[in-house]
Amino acid sequence: YADDERFNFTILPKNVGKRKAQIAAITQSSGDLILNVDSDTTIAPDVVSKLSHKMRDPAVGAAMGQMKASNQADTWLTRLIDMEYWLACNEERAAQARFGAVMCCCGPCAMYRRSAMLSLLDQYETQLYRGKPSDFGEDRHLTILMLSAGFRTEYVPSAIAATVVPDTMGVYLRQQLRWARSTFRDTLLALPILPGLDRYLTLDAIGQNGGLLLLALSVLTGIGQFALTATVPWWTILVIGSMTLVRCSVAAYRARELRFLGFALHTLVNIFLL
Repeated sequence: YADDERFNFTILPKNVGKRKAQIAAITQSSGDLILNVDSDTTIAPDVVSKLSHKMRDPAVGAAMGQMKASNQADTWLTRLIDMEYWLACNEERAAQARFGAVMCCCGPCAMYRRSAMLSLLDQYETQLYRGKPSDFGEDRHLTILMLSAGFRTEYVPSAIAATVVPDTMGVYLRQQLRWARSTFRDTLLALPILPGLDRYLTLDAIGQNGGLLLLALSVLTGIGQFALTATVPWWTILVIGSMTLVRCSVAAYRARELRFLGFALHTLVNIFLL
């Protein structure tokens, strides 16, 4: 596209991270809408039209598409992550969008209103984590800033984007640690705006953060019981197993795909990550 006058390319002298690269592009752009696409992501031909149609409402500050794993068939882990993405989009984000506030517009495919972004760039660029400039959680932080500015954020399930997902546990672990830090940190940032949103979103925030902490506590309690009494924590195993079976059965029914019963393995992955 170098010879296509519709495109302008910004080549930075060095790698300054995603956040500063975004800001460099945004400040040099002129369009009313900005589409963020990660370098390992391929978007469907109709993604731009579908997201921009949602952005016709001036109250909407950002909209995201549905994420899928482009390398789904590579390993057992990529298959699990593909199901994880389906659930994150078509359960979590879809439910949040019903109440006008998707809490994290995913970076691989998200459209933003330029006028809104320009007013938020200073806050976005200067975010700190433990006293240092933040280099993770850009997507969630930018979404929270949009909501704080009074805009709605939306999810468009028919706008499909395929992205490369981790195919080894080491890479997946590093990704999940970044996302977990972002979730906990930016949930605190979102606390002041939750009273102004639907009460479901407060419940959702509690569930997202409290659920993992309760799972960790349950696992530690079970390990403690086994270490101190030499007895197997059957009640802990039964409760976690039952909740996993119910969740996967509901997902298989909603998606009309039996493969989601295999998502039960993801609970073991979660426990390992914890």
